[in-house]
Amino acid sequence: KKQNTLEMFMASSCRKLTPSTFKSDVWAHFAFLSKSGTQEVDKSKVVCKLCQRELKYCSNTTNLRNHLTRYHADALQKAQPVDSKQTQIDKSFISKLPSSSARAQKITKSVAVFICKDLRPYSVVENKGFKNMLKILEPRYAIPTRKYMTEVAVPSLYTEVKTDVLESLKSAERVALTCDGWTSRATDPYVTITSHFISDEWELVSNVLQTRPLHGSHTGSNIANLLTEAINEWGITGKVPAVVTDNAANMLAAVGLTDLLHVGCFAHVLNLASQAALKTPAVTRLLGRVRRISAFFHRSTLACHALKKNQKLLDLPQHKLLTDVSTRWNSALDMLERFLEQQPAVSAALLAPEVRKQEKDLCSLTEADITAAEDIAQALKSLKKATLVMSQESTPSLSVIAPLKERLLEDMQPSSSINIYITFLYLGLKDELSIAAALDPRFKALLFLSDDDEREEQQSGLMDEDREAIEQQGEPVDDPSGPSPKKARDSCALADLFGSAYTTPVAVSRTTDTKALDEVVRYKEVQPLPLSTNPLNWWREHEGEYPLLSCQAKRYLCIPGSSVPAERIFSTAGDIVTAQRSALKPEHVDQLLFLNKNLHEEDRLKAAAMKETKRIKIRS
Repeated sequence: KKQNTLEMFMASSCRKLTPSTFKSDVWAHFAFLSKSGTQEVDKSKVVCKLCQRELKYCSNTTNLRNHLTRYHADALQKAQPVDSKQTQIDKSFISKLPSSSARAQKITKSVAVFICKDLRPYSVVENKGFKNMLKILEPRYAIPTRKYMTEVAVPSLYTEVKTDVLESLKSAERVALTCDGWTSRATDPYVTITSHFISDEWELVSNVLQTRPLHGSHTGSNIANLLTEAINEWGITGKVPAVVTDNAANMLAAVGLTDLLHVGCFAHVLNLASQAALKTPAVTRLLGRVRRISAFFHRSTLACHALKKNQKLLDLPQHKLLTDVSTRWNSALDMLERFLEQQPAVSAALLAPEVRKQEKDLCSLTEADITAAEDIAQALKSLKKATLVMSQESTPSLSVIAPLKERLLEDMQPSSSINIYITFLYLGLKDELSIAAALDPRFKALLFLSDDDEREEQQSGLMDEDREAIEQQGEPVDDPSGPSPKKARDSCALADLFGSAYTTPVAVSRTTDTKALDEVVRYKEVQPLPLSTNPLNWWREHEGEYPLLSCQAKRYLCIPGSSVPAERIFSTAGDIVTAQRSALKPEHVDQLLFLNKNLHEEDRLKAAAMKETKRIKIRS
């Protein structure tokens, strides 16, 4: 009743409510009163429609909004704008960033980096979630189109990073290459080439140079053409000491046509040797029995329950049995190791009556089988560790091949397939592998060689390498017979009186052989480094003491012992050329793989900052 009375009062006293020019949402709850007896509106005061309180009006709504906040908070929350034009006006004040502005270009570049490093499709810029995220982070930023990212942003980033890689290769003394071929999900053949060199700071730098389609047949001639074009394009002609590939016939022929040293991938050799060993009849029969037991426990819930029960009783890890995969030889090792770990629980579970009812013909392994499984696992374990060592990219690996090969052969029977593979594939590289090991402070003692004569022969090989280094540097080579005494052209009275007693001795310059021998002898006396250390750190500290040997160290230690760096591109390429993106053009595949492996934005920003700091210091 009271509310009706207030409404009647408002209707009789308010001649004009909210003027049409007032758009604020607070005017839904306030109105002006007309002066008594006239039609004129009194704009010095307003009346609240909710409580009929008069408020002073000062040409703004601050006082009115404060009143609603204090006394009518619920009404203020439910209030709706009188007109949506106010919202549009507010939005109009948010001006878009020009695409040429520094901030817009920085954001666009970060989006391109995100696409390349996280292997996202170009169409990610069209996704609703991605658009919403950028809208919240920077409402003024206009997201580029998919076409712009494909044709402008990513190619521009590729050109920028390629310039940096070219500069780094230009300063390198020696650049080793790895090369390998692969086929995409769209059945397009590609060849990937990677580079490896040691920087001035004695750090091993690896880059993906290019991934190009291989048109036509996969002959050694076609691959050799790709190698030659890559060497010319990246400006490393005359700097390549060796090319590392797998042991396929077309790769061997390709490197031979380029007149470069070929180094077979040692990890590939280990893989071939392991697969050959697993195909021997005795090993195949044993793996089949273990595989059958593992498969039974995977499909039988009763057997699985019995296994878990026995694991608890025998205090064994709660692990499931594993089954090998035919394409991965190390999965056979994982299967054997897991079976040997759980063998007591497996045997107990297979003896349970309820389990025997399900599979009567299934028996556990005999003592002889378990012993054979342990021997096989031990041999495969050594090969797996060797593969992990050869797959490292941060430390030299060519120098590891010779000592590692001899160490593996010690544990293998001479007639085994593993022994045959490892022994005969590196006969033509014996000298190169021994010199690389001698230049590695961890293996400099050459303990893997059979006798002292071989060690002395390799030391002589180091001297020959040093002599070549001196000749390449253009230094004068003195006559080994020694310098002739220098005759004074002008005579004087003192010289006639004292003769040769006070003659200034002439500095005798050392011959090439003397310099090389001196360095080799001093280097030979140094204690070998622990195997856990990085040999490049040692060379960084002692480069000045051994200028000739350090030059050879950069030449040999930059060569990878395996083509794993190129093969790792295959898995990355599988994440790029997916079933949904199988129509990617070859140039886009090349750019994405190149940027994914070579784009180190933090390092680039840090290097740019250091360069700018150095420039400022020089200017000051």
